[in-house]
Amino acid sequence: MQAVVLRGNQDGYQLVLDQAASFREIKKTLRELLDNLAADSNATNQISFDVLSNQRLLTAEQNKELEQIFSEYEHFQIHKVIPDVITIEDAIHLKEQDNVHLATQTIRNGQTLEMKGDVLYLGLINEGGRLLTTGNIYIMGTVLGILQAGYPSGEDKVVIGDLQHAQQVRIGEQISIVETDQPAKGSQTVAYVNDLHVLEYGQLSDLKTINPKIYHRMGG
Repeated sequence: MQAVVLRGNQDGYQLVLDQAASFREIKKTLRELLDNLAADSNATNQISFDVLSNQRLLTAEQNKELEQIFSEYEHFQIHKVIPDVITIEDAIHLKEQDNVHLATQTIRNGQTLEMKGDVLYLGLINEGGRLLTTGNIYIMGTVLGILQAGYPSGEDKVVIGDLQHAQQVRIGEQISIVETDQPAKGSQTVAYVNDLHVLEYGQLSDLKTINPKIYHRMGG
């Protein structure tokens, strides 16, 4: 993968940063890409880009350097920088909402923790343990057992976090056997129920399309 990749969607343009590339490579590739766009473009209006930093959390200084690069191009600007991780700041923001509940306890084999509303989970769910809630689930702990959002039958909820080691993910009455469906590695996975009432996996960067309501609640 190149250090910076340009993508277009219905909302505009995205610049995706390769998490394995050095920041020096990213800046070099970004200048080359913007140079080519400026040479090929006849646009007179301002063009904004969302910068997707994947699992790279940019420092304030790095954000400033990106903004400096864009300032050299008359018609280009950064709309926002979007990391594909739930940061500590994201977690605090979620916790501050009245209907988000923090759970830190260990759920052992054969145990079930049943809650109401959205849950930010920081503990350990052992194999055979279950976490059920009526709302969404945001995972920042370790899940080896079973998760169910939208319990018992709400299909408009999501599960966000590292799901690759879970036994099952359920949303409402829809079930995914994780070992079979193999969600992507990493904390940016989003489990949701699509328009065909099938549970599938997406990426946190696509949350605006998957579930706009939750995307805006998370500061999008």
